[in-house]
Amino acid sequence: MRLSMPLMRRAVLTLAVLAAVPLLAPRPAAAAQNAAESFVDENIHKGLDILRDRKLSVTQRRDQFQTLLLGLVDVRRIGLFTLGQYRRSAPPDDVEAFIGAFRNYASAAYQSYFARYTSQTLKVTGSTERTPTDFIVQTLLIDDNSNQQPAEVDFRVRTDTGKPVLVDVAYQGIWLSLEERDQFVAFLGQNNGNVRTLIAHLSELAVNLGKPTN
Repeated sequence: MRLSMPLMRRAVLTLAVLAAVPLLAPRPAAAAQNAAESFVDENIHKGLDILRDRKLSVTQRRDQFQTLLLGLVDVRRIGLFTLGQYRRSAPPDDVEAFIGAFRNYASAAYQSYFARYTSQTLKVTGSTERTPTDFIVQTLLIDDNSNQQPAEVDFRVRTDTGKPVLVDVAYQGIWLSLEERDQFVAFLGQNNGNVRTLIAHLSELAVNLGKPTN
């Protein structure tokens, strides 16, 4: 079994939306009602400066943007969640290798698609507190160059690690990590729970996504 291409395309799109976090439209500081919204807003200028700096080469912009994003996203937490029950049964070395492959896959998606979002913005519209350390920040993805209705994008932000981190993103109501977990668990179920097989497949996807573009 291979991961379904419709899901992988949607996953890549959602990862790309996640990569657009630094493009969030700024609001006055007083409007930021909690640490999660502030976290989102305070990373605007760094991302914009990187994406718009034409003194940097394409590779430099890509790599600097990737470094910024990986500093905002808790890739390990997300990766472990997507393994589902196989996190407990897989050898520890395989779990660690999977985290590395998952990080490379996510990074490749950012590198391949972030340029598509330089003309779009995300506007924070509010947030919901699930617990004192778990927030859903609601935003709208707006394309100023089209007549399309804004897309709803929600970000889950956790603050229980000493600093805010992104742990999930929903595009039009579809949570990425939940879909990835379902797909990864199904993949492993048809491959005797062999995490190394999933690692190889993610590595192949990362290579294809990471091929340089103009």
